[in-house]
Amino acid sequence: MAGTLVTTNIVQTAVAMGLEALRQQVVLPRLVNRSYEDRIGSGATKGSTVNVAVPSAITTRSVTADVVPPAVTAITPTSVAITLDQWKEAPFAMSDQAISQVQKGIIPMQMSEAVKSLANTIDDYLWSLIDSAGGVYGYAGTAGTTPFASAVTAYLDARAVANNQLMPMDNRFVILDADAEANALALTAFLDASASGSKETVVKGDIGYKLGAEWLMSQNTSTFTSTNSPSSWLVNNASVAVGDTTLTVDGGSGAPVEGDIFSVAGSTQTYLVSSATSTVITMTPAIQYAYADNAALTFKATRVNNLLLHRDLIGFASAPLIETQQFAGGGMTATAVDENSGLSLRLEVTRQYKQWQWAFDALYGGAVIRPELGVIIAG
Repeated sequence: MAGTLVTTNIVQTAVAMGLEALRQQVVLPRLVNRSYEDRIGSGATKGSTVNVAVPSAITTRSVTADVVPPAVTAITPTSVAITLDQWKEAPFAMSDQAISQVQKGIIPMQMSEAVKSLANTIDDYLWSLIDSAGGVYGYAGTAGTTPFASAVTAYLDARAVANNQLMPMDNRFVILDADAEANALALTAFLDASASGSKETVVKGDIGYKLGAEWLMSQNTSTFTSTNSPSSWLVNNASVAVGDTTLTVDGGSGAPVEGDIFSVAGSTQTYLVSSATSTVITMTPAIQYAYADNAALTFKATRVNNLLLHRDLIGFASAPLIETQQFAGGGMTATAVDENSGLSLRLEVTRQYKQWQWAFDALYGGAVIRPELGVIIAG
């Protein structure tokens, strides 16, 4: 009978085992800012939002004593909304035999695969924010060339960009794909204990904290494909001004698309395309220099998004989903929050014809809060 076979203990055991597998898969959810989750109540629904305030710059002024105080400078803070618009599940069927394995502490293979799928979906979602409108525009390295083949130059260049973008010195992380990490592990700066000051890289194969950042590897590191390979585009507006968020262009081929990164002759500043028409590019950040008419735009090629980031680059929120006790028909749900990653998963179990339907699900959302707090180390 459903009431005697599926107990709260079995469901909670399965959730705990699933979260253990999940903890070994995700990277970005453990690093980005999760503090906004405190504002989400139990029972949040898809579409719920959390607004994150972004402080405005304040200009210092001279003080002159007077009987009349000066007017208070108006401040207009902005905010970024984190919308819980991602509700994903990983369902699978489980036989009575598999249920008995759970009772014995054996993790069914299908359960591990379901959790792995959900974990990768969450991680891939966060990586997709890097190339989205308003995403990361800081750039170092060479597209199409795996970094760290012979030196740490790509990281040092990225660090310089991060410093110029005023990235805080604490809570910095480097996430590399497997190929870039393999190169980095062979560098003397990391491998030689006398040079790095630590033998952990040799002993554990873990770069750890080096050169002002914690280095990690992720198989989910994203790749941006420059679908149209834009080229030969020129500035078509001699009055382009610092602070503009659009750039009028002409003369090119291959239309830019969201996620393309480019620079303009006259500076090394890089920009991320948010959207584009045949004549106007909207980008992040706002224009930093007054470019000359016919200044050439140079677009970056297809790249792997190895990343130097500060935890406040992305805001991420995972909502706690409602639990229910066992109900008619043998259905039951249980939730658990993983202490390592902080991801909130719900496991729902229902009885079907001669088998059990199990499904892990999660409700979450994210947004790039401070794009200046990330730098792509292209590969």
